[in-house]
Order: sequence, then structure tokens, then C-alpha cells
Amino acid sequence: MEISLKNQVAIITGSSSGIGAGIAKSMAESGATVVINYPSETSIEKAKAVLREISDQGGKGIVYQCDVSKEEEVIQMFQDIVKELGTVDILVNNAGIQKDAKFTDMTLNQWNAVIDVNLTGQFLCAREAIKEFLRRGIDPSRSVACGKIIHISSVHEIIPWAGHANYASSKGAIRMLMQTLAQEYGADKIRVNSICPGAIQTSINKNAWQTPEELNSLLTLIPYNRIGQPEDIGNLAVFLASDMADYITGASMFIDGGMTTFESFSTGG
Repeated sequence: MEISLKNQVAIITGSSSGIGAGIAKSMAESGATVVINYPSETSIEKAKAVLREISDQGGKGIVYQCDVSKEEEVIQMFQDIVKELGTVDILVNNAGIQKDAKFTDMTLNQWNAVIDVNLTGQFLCAREAIKEFLRRGIDPSRSVACGKIIHISSVHEIIPWAGHANYASSKGAIRMLMQTLAQEYGADKIRVNSICPGAIQTSINKNAWQTPEELNSLLTLIPYNRIGQPEDIGNLAVFLASDMADYITGASMFIDGGMTTFESFSTGG
């Protein structure tokens, strides 16, 4: 059965590369008009390259610069997108960063930078999206839901990660943010879910797979014995944004090749 997002507008934050780019491509392929968000001028060429790839495949989209940790920029982004494209149907809260350090060496700047983007950015974008969903109401020609939010979390919303306290804390908090929004706005037919990727082959974790030795070490954590690809996440995001997933809300969907089964215990620990 073909999954269609036709006539819908999707904002995908942090989609100039990596998982976000994979989601943007998948949603465009399914008929959505995608907003490829990038944080600064240094990423504009990457964002344009994603848009070119989408356009070459017959998809539709625009690029938009916005630092999701900045309230005024997020508000302006939603105002501009609604003015240009009419509304927003889908928000994929994907933008995220890592600034790793041993806990006793972690600076307040490192802590705040990760929390500001990974958690506060998701709060700000979700707030503006829900405002727009409620303003527009349900349009059956677009979707049976009033709006859809997909938070990109991580297996580290449940797996502790030494040396990454800021990152793991942000992802654990996203779980509660997602579930609270699903609870608060379920009666308004706004669906809110999280996708929790495991090891996905992107630049953010290049040091974990760039050599055969490093990749083999990583695969000892993954029962399915392969590293994930951005399109794996994109496929799930399309499903969760579609009417086929209309009874799914408040859920964390783990897509990790089985990492959360703790492969190290496969022979008894």
C-alpha cells in the first residue's frame, strides 16, 4: 500500500545533512512539500544540495535558515512558512548536536549548547507547530489528524552514555516532552511521537564507523549486524506522519537493529 503525504507541508529541522536529510527526501518522495531547515550560512550549500536532489526526483520543497535554539528565529520561521506555503501539517524535530566530555570536565557552555538545541529547540518548534495546528483545525483533504509532530530522540533516552551526559539527558527529557504533548493535545487530534535511532551512518558519528575495525566494533552492539541508514529513519517518519498511523501517539519507536536488546548479553552476559 502506498503511503501518501500529498498536499501536506513538513518542516524538518536540521535537515541539511544526515538523518534530517534522509527524512526530508523520504517525505518529499511521498508527496509532502518539505522545508529543509539549516542552522547557519555555513550549511546553506548542503541544504541546497538536498533540495536539488529532491527536485530532481520530482519533489517539492524550500530551504530555510533558522537556529532552533533561538525563540525569535523559530517564531519567524513558522510565520514565514505559513505565509508562503499556507500552513504546516508535519513537524519533524530533528536538529541536534553533540559536545562530548567526561562529566567532571564538561563545561557549562557544553551542557547549555546541547540542551539549548536538542531540548529547548524541540520545545520551541513544537509550541509554534501546535499553535498553527489549532489555528487551522482538521482539514480532511490533508489528513484525518489536526497535525503531526515527530521528535527525533535516540536509544540514549533509555541507555545511559558515559562521556555524553548532556546528550543523554536531552534525549531522556525529549521522551517526557513528547508524552506530555501527546497527552495534552490528544483530544485535539494532534499526534506526537518519537523516533529513537540507534547507530545511523552519518557524519555526527563518523568516528564509530569510518574504518573496518571501528565498524566491526560497533556491530558487536547491533544484533541485526548492520549500521542503519538515514532512509531507514525516513521510512518510519513517513509512516508516522501518515493517516495509516492515526492511532499511534505518545510512543517512542526504537529503530536500532536491536541495540536496545543489549547484544552483549546474547551469550549470557
